[in-house]
This record gives sequence, structure tokens and C-alpha cells, in this order.
Amino acid sequence: MIEVRGLTKLYGSLVAVEDLSFSVAPGEVLGLVGPNGAGKTTTLRSLVGIVRPTRGTISIGGRDLDRDPVGAKRQLAFMPDEPRLFEYLTVEEHLRFTGRLYGVRDSDGRIPALLRELELAEKAGALPDELSRGMKQKLAIACGLLHEPKALLFDEPLTGLDPAGMRRMKQTIVERARQGAAVILSSHLLHLVEEVCTRVLVIHRGRLVAIGTIAEIVGSRPDLQGRSLEEVFLALTGT
Repeated sequence: MIEVRGLTKLYGSLVAVEDLSFSVAPGEVLGLVGPNGAGKTTTLRSLVGIVRPTRGTISIGGRDLDRDPVGAKRQLAFMPDEPRLFEYLTVEEHLRFTGRLYGVRDSDGRIPALLRELELAEKAGALPDELSRGMKQKLAIACGLLHEPKALLFDEPLTGLDPAGMRRMKQTIVERARQGAAVILSSHLLHLVEEVCTRVLVIHRGRLVAIGTIAEIVGSRPDLQGRSLEEVFLALTGT
């Protein structure tokens, strides 16, 4: 579903991402982890077309992002860590507007279910200024899920959520993967990665340093046997 080959992004002499290759199959949740400045955000923005790679190819659902950007982007949703909302649209109006943009014919049937799933039903008529940080996050994610994309990219999806909201969000992510979506989840919360991700991709200084299940990564390094995920992460990134 998501295919990345030789992704490289240069900013002048600065190498943000170098020769990064990986794939995410339907039903997988790939955890994208690395220290600050590792290239995670650049990678995500390249995958959704916000940043144009210097070299490499990106394919979403068999559609090349460079050659067929509209076709590729119709199949994905990007949920950034900072929600971008319209000041004068209510929660429900955000979803209806998103539905029109993506040409979702049965928006009226999908919106109530999404509002219930993300615990926004009681805030359907509220404006963004009336929402907490966590509610704004959930609204942005609801908008991303409305057109039922085949590829989902989350950047710190638990930001601003209370414990109950975190649990609900994890269930939402896992359920979309069970329904066949290919999911990439970038987070500094290693317990989240451990709970919901089927594989982990670790990058450092723009380069891939490890990819696989946690068991596979640990198994390839005898010095990491018996260590916690946090210790494994610190050892792999030298931090």
C-alpha cells in the first residue's frame, strides 16, 4: 500500500533524510521513531506531498505521488500533531466540508458514527475556540478518517488527550488497520508504539538504523537482549 524507495531530502548541504526505503502493507501499523531532528517530520511530509523529495519515489496504493499526486493523495490522510482548523466552522461543519472536498457521497451516514467513535457528538455544534486541545486533535483525526483512506499517517496522535481519550484513540488506530488500512504512526511515546505497532522503523540523522518487529530488532543485536524498549531505542540511536 505504501512504498518508499530511496527517499532523500536535502536542504542545501543539510541532509534531512538519506536513502530511506520501506513499505507498509494493508493491515500493518508501522511505528516511525527517532530522536528530535532524526527526519521523522520530513519523512511524513514527503509521504503526503507537502515536501518534495530531492530523490526517490513514493507510491500510495500503486499510484506514484510525483506522477499522479491527486490519485495518490485521495487514498491517504495525514493527521499532524498540530490541528489546523477553520475558526468559524463547527465540529459538524468541518466534517461536512471535508466530505464535499473528497466527494464522499454518504457523508450524512458516516458523520454521526465518527462523532460517536471519537467522543465528539456532544460538541457537534461547537466552534474550535470552544474545544480543548484534545478535542481539536480528535476533530482533525475525524476529518482525516471521513473518506475512509487506505493509508493513514499519524504524527503524535495522543497529544492533548486524557487517559480515556488515549485509550479510545489507540482503539481507533488499531481498528482501521484491522479494516485493511496501512498505518504509519510517529510518536515519542514508546509505550504507544509497543502497544499498537506491528513493526518499528528507527531513524537517526535521516538514515534507517533498524526496521522490523521489536523481537526481530532485539534478536539481531545480542547486546540488546533483555533490555526495555526505551533502552533499545537509546542504544540504536546513540542517545
